[in-house]
Amino acid sequence: MTAMAHYDAIILGGGGAGLMCAAVAGQRGVRVLVVDHAATVGKKILISGGGRCNFTNVGAVAERYISANPHFAKSALGRYRPEDFIALVDQYRIAWHEKTLGQLFCDGSAKQIVAMLLEECATGQVDFALGQPVGDVAYSDGRFRMQAGDRLVSAPALVLATGGPSIPKLGATDFAYGLARQFGLKVVQPRPALVPLTLPGGEALFRELAGIAADVVARAGMAAFREAALFTHRGLSGPAILQVSSYWQPGEAISIDFLPEAAPGWLVAAKRARPNAGLRAVLAGLLPQRLAEVLADRLTISELHGARDTSLAEAERRLRDWPFRPDGSEGFAKAEVTVGGIATDGLLQQTMMARRVPGLYCIGEAVDVTGWLGGYNFQWAWASGFAAGEAIAEAALE
Repeated sequence: MTAMAHYDAIILGGGGAGLMCAAVAGQRGVRVLVVDHAATVGKKILISGGGRCNFTNVGAVAERYISANPHFAKSALGRYRPEDFIALVDQYRIAWHEKTLGQLFCDGSAKQIVAMLLEECATGQVDFALGQPVGDVAYSDGRFRMQAGDRLVSAPALVLATGGPSIPKLGATDFAYGLARQFGLKVVQPRPALVPLTLPGGEALFRELAGIAADVVARAGMAAFREAALFTHRGLSGPAILQVSSYWQPGEAISIDFLPEAAPGWLVAAKRARPNAGLRAVLAGLLPQRLAEVLADRLTISELHGARDTSLAEAERRLRDWPFRPDGSEGFAKAEVTVGGIATDGLLQQTMMARRVPGLYCIGEAVDVTGWLGGYNFQWAWASGFAAGEAIAEAALE
């Protein structure tokens, strides 16, 4: 029979949150084992940002995260900030640049971020068991015990860092939810987030625009984002749509302002200035031509001089608030992250530990905290992993 190997902490999941937690705890003298069913770590890191890893956002504050408890993320995000991760990146001399809306990317490859985190783990003498499925997890006498492949391991601290079910082709599963429920934690119903939305057959006309993008304001409920929207063969995508998808509820409509820069009364003013112009021509000066043509046809206005001012005002209103009623999304297969997950009311926000199960920690995407598009979810991974890593070290060294 294989002998039991004892650790101070076992971390299930070798993604961003798990690696950060392992490095922080390991460098504080904790004997850590990272277990992952994948043969390599950091798969989401490697594909993010087109392979350049959008590793944080300078605007990462709790108000830009979705959770049943909107205040839960404040503690971790406040204690490990974007500038803290930037300092780590700079320490490793990884060149980076800022793109729009506070998004930070590597100049080179996302592989640099994974290599940095692995080096941090090596400094902390972290052990790895990769390509190892996890068997049943048991808890008794203050220790968690499990089979990791052909190894029997135990520790007084167990960290659930296996993420959510988004992008299953990378090996993502809902494993964390089942294990959380085993220990009495609730799970907020998970759903795809940062995901393209699909349109029903009635919107087939817009599918002719597949590949066309425009700068818009997209709205879902109380949320509004100004970025690019992209028409696809299945519906709507692009950053603005991915953002509102996290807030969209099935059955609800979203709305798009196609001309967010236009001043009130601009179309009536255009009629005065260019009375012989057609609506298609006027819109084509502001939008991609094919989109302008489709919108003009839907508005059923041909020449400006023949349209009443009230009709032009109504056309303006529709262009500011054009409704679409998605019939779904492209699901977890195309979702960048998951909304929902392990309920925060069962966790301590300062440490990420379960209130009723001493030694059990939940971090990263597995938890009901979901950030906006643009580096926010990585910052949550770093911050929640840091919080748990520190707490584990403090408990182990007491």
